[in-house]
Amino acid sequence: MTSSLLTCLERFAGQRVLCVGDVMLDKFIYGEVSRISPEAPVPVLRIVRESNVIGGAGNVVRNIIDLGGMVDFIAVVGEDNAGYEVARHLSVSKHVSSYLLTNPGRPTTIKTRFVAGTQQLLRADYETSSGITEDIEEQVISRIKLAAVDCRIIVLSDYAKGVLTERVVKEAIQFARQKNLPILVDPKVSDYSRYSGATLVKPNRKELAEASGRTIENVEDAEAAARELIQTYNLNGIMATLGADGICLVIKGKPAYHFEPKAREVYDVSGAGDTVIAALALGIAGGASFNEAAEIANYAGSIVVGKIGTATTTVDDLSQEIMRSHSENSAQNVLQLQQAKDLVERWRAKGQKIGFTNGCFDLIHPGHISLLRQARAACDKLIVGLNTDASVQRLKGPTRPVQNELSRATILSAFSDVDAVVLFDEDTPIDLIKALRPDVLIKGADYTVETVVGSDLVQGWGGKVVLADLVAGQSTTSTITRMQDPRKTSKN
Repeated sequence: MTSSLLTCLERFAGQRVLCVGDVMLDKFIYGEVSRISPEAPVPVLRIVRESNVIGGAGNVVRNIIDLGGMVDFIAVVGEDNAGYEVARHLSVSKHVSSYLLTNPGRPTTIKTRFVAGTQQLLRADYETSSGITEDIEEQVISRIKLAAVDCRIIVLSDYAKGVLTERVVKEAIQFARQKNLPILVDPKVSDYSRYSGATLVKPNRKELAEASGRTIENVEDAEAAARELIQTYNLNGIMATLGADGICLVIKGKPAYHFEPKAREVYDVSGAGDTVIAALALGIAGGASFNEAAEIANYAGSIVVGKIGTATTTVDDLSQEIMRSHSENSAQNVLQLQQAKDLVERWRAKGQKIGFTNGCFDLIHPGHISLLRQARAACDKLIVGLNTDASVQRLKGPTRPVQNELSRATILSAFSDVDAVVLFDEDTPIDLIKALRPDVLIKGADYTVETVVGSDLVQGWGGKVVLADLVAGQSTTSTITRMQDPRKTSKN
């Protein structure tokens, strides 16, 4: 199954998706809370930084691009600064052909989130949900028919902000069926009659319950509700995202499939549904079965809920996650660099101190264990940079390492003192240190502070270097020597 999913991922590249829906500007204001306002019983947020990204249907576009796809994007903005900002974000990527229509007198939706650490304190929305004018509606429909000619699939991202009117949705579905194009809907309204004829509708638990009038307490409830909606509204299928219960996929006339949740730790669900439908669309566009595309989408959603903010994922992230999940010897804490950076961001947002050490760790011995214990004692979270096999050979010679990089990484990740392992192929970990910006850099006392790689950088941004005590007589080289000649035993 793993190879089949990885093959599907390879086909993501270059798939062209037509996305139509409600675009918005997502503003994130990050800060720290240390006191309560004397004016009212509310926290005082000391603002540290701000960031803007395109959200709503725009987040679907971001996810498609980051997964290697191409997008034709049709949306409506207001004649305001937020609309210009949305247009600016879209103009940056050569993989997007945007058809933004301006509706004077109608504001661009802005969602502003105030965040302290990893906790969202407040969301303030500036928006209208009234339908677009008939003239704009006509232009949206016209552009759908023109753009769809070059696309493999259509996604309707409905945030109920007025762009996907009943007429727009019905004409888009009708046109897709005429051209034999799959059309996916991320719904917001509870009346599914407007989605009649869609290939697949992707509600979450709440949306499925509202549309069916049922209580959705488990996967069985979700399947029953989905089958009823499929029959009532002539849908080909429903893929329901159920949070902690995973994903339930129901296709007309076929057995239901349940995909268990993959997320190890949930930090922020903002925009996770956009990631799911983006991965689903690229999978189907690339020829994957509904089951394969849904399973990939499940992995994609699990990755982004482990990040802070409206996040995206990549094919590399997905490949790594799929291989790890399907490997019997999987090491959960062996990460790609981007995954490690995301993890460090979450730790740092909690105020945790990040430590870093590195080495070949070939044939673990008491000296290694002592180093790791001392390193972990100097920080809240410890990342270990591990030389790849090629790097070890350049440093130690053609007979090393004794154990390959996967074995070494798996063993390291099993230690309770180690929170993450990241492989690096260079002779030194300087690039890792620059990317992760640890607060504490730990090496053995056979170094001096000045000779520790990256010490100047870490001290430059306010961190410190710790020299760990050595365990006398312990090294991989001496272990190999004793293995070759047992008479050469250590005095220790």
